[in-house]
Amino acid sequence: MAFQHTSVLLHETVDGLNIRPDGIYVDATLGGGGHAFQVCSRLNSKGRFIGIDQDAAAIEAASARLSVFGEKVTIIRSNYCDMKARLQEIGIDKVDGIMIDLGVSSYQLDTADRGFSYRMDAPLDMRMDQRQTMTAKDIVNTYSEMELFHVIRDYGEDRFAKNIAKHIVAERQKSPIETTGQLVEIIRQSIPMKVQKTTGHPAKRTFQAIRIELNRELDVLKDTLDDMIDLLNPGGRLCVITFHSLEDRIVKSNFRRNENPCTCPSDFPVCVCGKVSKGRVVTRKPILPGEEELEVNSRSKSAKLRIFERA
Repeated sequence: MAFQHTSVLLHETVDGLNIRPDGIYVDATLGGGGHAFQVCSRLNSKGRFIGIDQDAAAIEAASARLSVFGEKVTIIRSNYCDMKARLQEIGIDKVDGIMIDLGVSSYQLDTADRGFSYRMDAPLDMRMDQRQTMTAKDIVNTYSEMELFHVIRDYGEDRFAKNIAKHIVAERQKSPIETTGQLVEIIRQSIPMKVQKTTGHPAKRTFQAIRIELNRELDVLKDTLDDMIDLLNPGGRLCVITFHSLEDRIVKSNFRRNENPCTCPSDFPVCVCGKVSKGRVVTRKPILPGEEELEVNSRSKSAKLRIFERA
């Protein structure tokens, strides 16, 4: 299956980078290279673009798509949490813009054997990076009932997390849970039918939770945002596209703290903590997809774009 993915908030993100033609730009979640192509199109011969992704299929697709831009493009297979080190390896200490799209690609969702989708029966995988040995199957079959409960509650925000965890443990005692179809059926049995009729697919939140846990998505985001802001030249921008409230809260909170890091009590006449602002939040409210985009790409529905500019 060819790597196909419709880039979300494409023009809003690329415009948000405020691109300098001779600047250095990074796409930390390269995917199929949709955002990247637009960025590269705005660079002159002195400009440079670095694309990072941990998915081999994305690297292959983006490499082909961006080949027309020649040597100005460098593509690296890595998790964006290692961005600082990977950039230093190629002699880059500072950049003029970074973008990151935290969504699962359409290719990953639509390729059954990747195990991301609750709509197709496939092995329980969900690895963003297939070099990783642990899979969703390992989480479902080895985590304790309490661990499963915390994952589904905290990362899926599912009010039936306790019951879902209980049913998973009961079923795996009969035989291992190996496919997405098996897991979906267990989740269906854990949620009252009257609730299922009004809240969309019953497995959506649990699948999100297991995927986040397996790929350490929120930990990586929390641990890397400060590094990304520190990598920016003055006036450089960080554009982050989130797809659920857990991610968005992390980004919103981080941007606010980097804009106003002062920890002095509010009644202090002057700041004595010595913490200096790293820049400003460009987007007081997140940028959302317009009606036209929603019509052609329903998966963009929950997307939010936030932008930070380095001082």
